[in-house]
Amino acid sequence: MGLQGVKAVFFDLDNTLIDTAAAGRRAIEEVISVLQSKHHCDESEAHMICDKVQAKLLKECHDPSKMCITDFRIQHWEEAIQEIKGGAADRDLATECYFLWKNTRLKHLTLAEETQQMLSELRKIVRLLLLTNGDTQTQREKIESCACQPYFDAIVVGGEQEEEKPASSIFLHCCELLGVQPEDCVMVGDSLDTDIQGGLNAGLKATVWINKTVTPKEISPVPHYILSSVLDLPRLLQNEGGANLETNQLAGICKMCDNSSEEPWTLAC
Repeated sequence: MGLQGVKAVFFDLDNTLIDTAAAGRRAIEEVISVLQSKHHCDESEAHMICDKVQAKLLKECHDPSKMCITDFRIQHWEEAIQEIKGGAADRDLATECYFLWKNTRLKHLTLAEETQQMLSELRKIVRLLLLTNGDTQTQREKIESCACQPYFDAIVVGGEQEEEKPASSIFLHCCELLGVQPEDCVMVGDSLDTDIQGGLNAGLKATVWINKTVTPKEISPVPHYILSSVLDLPRLLQNEGGANLETNQLAGICKMCDNSSEEPWTLAC
């Protein structure tokens, strides 16, 4: 691909630039510990409550015009606690669990020094934009917590737009913000369904899938490139490394990764 024609790079946030999954695990561990030590839950109950909450997070369909995200997610905890422990709803405990989970996770969301350096160097030669799906409050809190604003020319949060990734409209909006054309841009992210499909939908020059686990046998949609780390991106852009995975080159690549093996709380945004 090379840098010829590339004027802008769009980056996803969660599990691309910051390790949201690891931060989520730390937060869940903290809640489980407090449920056991302070609220007399046994280990099984504490784990089941957290698993219930994560299942609700993965399925949630939040309308901010009807309820703020804070109340909505406290409700997840309240329902989960009642489903596991029975009895009357315990709003106070649910609120305590929610804020412990939220604040612990935010505390562990950091932009690694090497990632900061990579972004700083890239920004000398191309424009950079952060494009993240999710609730406005939730994503803005993450952005503030990891202090990534100085590394980007623009930041776009899906919850603030009419449509989120993979809709082409949000990618075209990003292009307009930077004053570039889709064919000038590269999308980098960890989600095939949103980052890669969205980049393809919008006709971007290239899509780069950050796959930190194993190289898949079958991919749909098909990214232009696969990298195991976002830190490899500059070398790829300069044609010094990276694997070009056009459709006809996918045969023979090893086992497909299986997200069902992930612990459930690693997947929520």
